[in-house]
Amino acid sequence: MVLTADRSRATVRDLVAGISPHDEREAADQARTLDWIDSGAPLFRTAKPATPPQHLVMYAALVDETHRRILLVDHINAGLFLLPGGHADPDEDPRDGIIREVTEELGIMPPFHPAFGDAPLFLTVTWTRPPGTHQDVTLWFCFSANRFAPLTPDTREFRSMEWLPIDNPAVWAEDGFDPEMARFIGKLTARSHQSALFPNPRHR
Repeated sequence: MVLTADRSRATVRDLVAGISPHDEREAADQARTLDWIDSGAPLFRTAKPATPPQHLVMYAALVDETHRRILLVDHINAGLFLLPGGHADPDEDPRDGIIREVTEELGIMPPFHPAFGDAPLFLTVTWTRPPGTHQDVTLWFCFSANRFAPLTPDTREFRSMEWLPIDNPAVWAEDGFDPEMARFIGKLTARSHQSALFPNPRHR
């Protein structure tokens, strides 16, 4: 949904302010992001790759809680295994934007994960790799998924896909992921174990 400029800024602010930080880094990123929003600076990318040089991005964590797996895609341009996602369109509600991105990239419309709803679970502020280096302010949303359900990946964007184990710390210690992926997995694991909707593997 395309909102008015004022409403889109208020919506993004509410989503960011509603995140409960998992660590000091996330708390600092949240404070910086709220200052950025309140400054009146443009929030949305208007031209590729880096106009404005800081802008809003969304990730979709597709989680199969039954098999304790999460979907990663081998992103051609980034040269990394990332979560599906992309840039918010100008004045787009990020919740609509991430559904749009998942539909375009994977050919499905999964539901938001009931343990977390349609609010972002995690926030990061990171610099991208050159060329076109810029700063991404990324909202990480969670969706329910089934690793055996058919997907139609966009081969223009991804080389391959993998469902990786959530509970194996050695996996997330490796290179080749978004640099904040291990922190996200840590928060996902901690928060999911607090919810009966996402079973603790020790009790399976």
